[in-house]
Amino acid sequence: MNKVVKSLIYISSALIGIYAFFAYAFLELGNAVHPSMKVNFNAHALGIYAHIFPSIIALILGPFQFNEKFRLNQIQVHRKLGKVYLLCVFLGGFSGLYMAQFSFGGMVSHVGFSLLAILWITSGFYAYSSIVRKKIQAHKNWMVVNFSLTFAAVTLRIGLGIGFAIGLPFELFYPYLAWLCWVPNLLIALLIIKKDTSLQII
Repeated sequence: MNKVVKSLIYISSALIGIYAFFAYAFLELGNAVHPSMKVNFNAHALGIYAHIFPSIIALILGPFQFNEKFRLNQIQVHRKLGKVYLLCVFLGGFSGLYMAQFSFGGMVSHVGFSLLAILWITSGFYAYSSIVRKKIQAHKNWMVVNFSLTFAAVTLRIGLGIGFAIGLPFELFYPYLAWLCWVPNLLIALLIIKKDTSLQII
């Protein structure tokens, strides 16, 4: 992965994380989303906050865990941040799975966001279990998969921006974003793993 792409991942993760933090920490709940979703957010406020804040931490920490120099020079810090990252994945994943049942867009959204949450939790579990068993390459690969799903927070908002920019009705394109925000990310992650390590994930 070239430096430009890596830089874009760092920057976009940080910007979306900071934006989400201020939007959900300082604005009235629902003000940062489409009006069609505001009632639902307020009806499940605890679930939203339990999903958003751990996910923000995971999104911001994630890119640094892939920095080779950081891992080699600060291995203990890398391990501690990795535990924080995975804890946030599990918290954000389970709360996300709960909130997926109330997502805007009907069954298409419910299934899309539910699968995202399940794969996020599952890949996080395998990332952790592989490093416990000292399967270093498998751990790296599962973390690539996992962060590609974490990065759905970024691609979801890019998709929203594109949808609004070209004038598509929100209720038309949003359900498909429940899939488009993570399926391409996951496919790219699998291609990266296959190219670099022949898909060693066990």
